[in-house]
Amino acid sequence: MKQAMILAAGLGTRLKPLTDRIPKALVRVGEQPLLDRIILRLRSQGYQRFVVNVHHLADQIEQHISEEDNYGVNIHISDEREELLETGGALKKAAPFFDDDEPILIHNVDILDNVDYDWFRRQHLDDEDAVLLVSQRRTKRYLLFDNAMRLMGWVNIETGELRSPYDWVRCPDEARLDMDKYQLIIMRGTTEITLNLYAFSGIHSFSPRLFPLMERFPDRFPIMDFYLQTCHRTHIYGCQKPDLKVLDVGKLDSLQAAEEFIQ
Repeated sequence: MKQAMILAAGLGTRLKPLTDRIPKALVRVGEQPLLDRIILRLRSQGYQRFVVNVHHLADQIEQHISEEDNYGVNIHISDEREELLETGGALKKAAPFFDDDEPILIHNVDILDNVDYDWFRRQHLDDEDAVLLVSQRRTKRYLLFDNAMRLMGWVNIETGELRSPYDWVRCPDEARLDMDKYQLIIMRGTTEITLNLYAFSGIHSFSPRLFPLMERFPDRFPIMDFYLQTCHRTHIYGCQKPDLKVLDVGKLDSLQAAEEFIQ
């Protein structure tokens, strides 16, 4: 059974004052709450098991899902009322709700996109532990991939900060950016290594077989910290969608853009 986690527990502070009275998940775009848009799109592509995490105004989300008769699918609520657990901690807490044999599509509730989720699911091969949907676009922070699209690390091109479990990435002898080619060129001794820069969409596919590796992580942590600390001993890959369009409906001034996006 296809399964997904919708990250809906955020405070929605950038959408104040709207989110003083309703949770971000129930903010409407085109007369339809964000939560409905994501679940109904996924349902149309065969997803039947969902986990929705809740924190801010959690009762409203639970009531809404109940009024929608669970959208005709299997929905579990992962309760984070006591403490927000961030993306990694949220997934770790929700682990018991998932089938062990099926990848988990992870999607933020406030993202609109043009992804064919069935296509993306097919990109997650059996021997891969996680697949991150990426694209080449201008931003400050990039994920680093080798030519086989295996995750190697992360870079902030403004500050020069490099994060990676690999010493040669984290502490190169020399490093330079080529933004025309979206590449980071690293010198290690006389060896030149080229890594490719891709921006993360916030959409990813996660294999439940990674859950045991989360046991040593705290209750609260970002999922990217997990990926960056384990990519040297797991199989975490990037999947590029050249025509990817993603809109973060996280600010009041993005609501009009969201209305245009869904058209």
